[in-house]
Amino acid sequence: MNLIEYLKLAFDTFRTHKLRSFLTTLGIIIGVMTVISIISLIQGLNATVEKQIQSLGSNSIYIQKVSWGTGRIDFDEVRKRKDLTLDDAQAIASLPSVFKVSPLRSQNLSQITYEGNKYKMVEVIGSNSDLQFTANYSVAIGRFIQEDDYQRARKVCCIGSEIAENLFPNTDPIGKYLNLSGHRFTVVGILTKKGSFLGQTQDNVIIIPLTAFERVFEKPTGRVFEALSIIAIPRSARDLEKAIDEIRELLRRRRRLRYDQPDDFGINTQETLREIYKNITRVAFLVMIVVAGISLLVGGIGIMNIMLVAVAERTREIGLRKAVGASARAILFQFLIESLVLSLIGGGIGVASGLSIAKIVQMVAKIPAAAPFWTILLGFGFSVAVGIFFGIYPATRAAKLNPISALRYE
Repeated sequence: MNLIEYLKLAFDTFRTHKLRSFLTTLGIIIGVMTVISIISLIQGLNATVEKQIQSLGSNSIYIQKVSWGTGRIDFDEVRKRKDLTLDDAQAIASLPSVFKVSPLRSQNLSQITYEGNKYKMVEVIGSNSDLQFTANYSVAIGRFIQEDDYQRARKVCCIGSEIAENLFPNTDPIGKYLNLSGHRFTVVGILTKKGSFLGQTQDNVIIIPLTAFERVFEKPTGRVFEALSIIAIPRSARDLEKAIDEIRELLRRRRRLRYDQPDDFGINTQETLREIYKNITRVAFLVMIVVAGISLLVGGIGIMNIMLVAVAERTREIGLRKAVGASARAILFQFLIESLVLSLIGGGIGVASGLSIAKIVQMVAKIPAAAPFWTILLGFGFSVAVGIFFGIYPATRAAKLNPISALRYE
């Protein structure tokens, strides 16, 4: 018998016992479906989060009072740390490997209005003209804040695309005035849309010169996220680690920290965010492995059980085939291929179900999904492995049957 004949025989067997075959493959279907759906959703999230991280600024170094991703933050301890200063920013800007530096502070406003139009929850950022490089901001219309605006503390601002759309739906915002804490700021630019980051929009910002910010808003009250932050970018991507080392050494020296004292400031990069995200998704991967592993084990045991039943039901057939010259190897291949095909059918249904679930979740929950070709290969690979592993014992048992005993079997 050739492979085509083996496959025909396997499909004839499944056609005869449709319900039994389907129930046998149910464990494989659930296992592969779980793997495909979760991997598709995680791959989609990975691509989206990576794009969002890149939108924060390529190779940006964030110097703050607190480090990201260090577990539970002791805010009482962080609050006691020295604030970063403009002198720190100037010192960092003089380092050989540093290209641009932006000191900044931010303030949240509950609402801003313009001629009856309202927009809620706005973040006002005070910084300098280099923020467009360090934080990856660009201007769609008008101009960004300039060095002269910073030096003269001019009351000018650049607004995010969402603010422009909501406050100025039918008019050009350039040259119009916004009231920020009782002070009028002239709109000089509209920022290019950046989208959201981890579910939070980045287009509800107003950027003003830091010197004007200090005059309009109160001094920091000691809250961690009201303190001055500094964003720096290296001269090239190759200088990133060198720039981080130089910044750390400079700040430790300026703060007179001994060699055995830990940093009392945080230096954060895009890689820090990636590590935080990986730690979160690692849990999802572990859950996926456990659920899929249990389902595949149950499915494999089901296949072995049904194949053993099939061997018992077809004992006389096996004896007859052996009596007319069929080899043990031919019998082995016959039952092994039946087990493999049964598992592959379950895997195919599982792959289709997993992709469908991922698409449904994407449409309903707006969670992105992406299914690279390797995920489909992985689903079928699991099926093949289960089919061979759990089918080898029943096939071997069938191949070893004594033809005379098999012919006498009732």
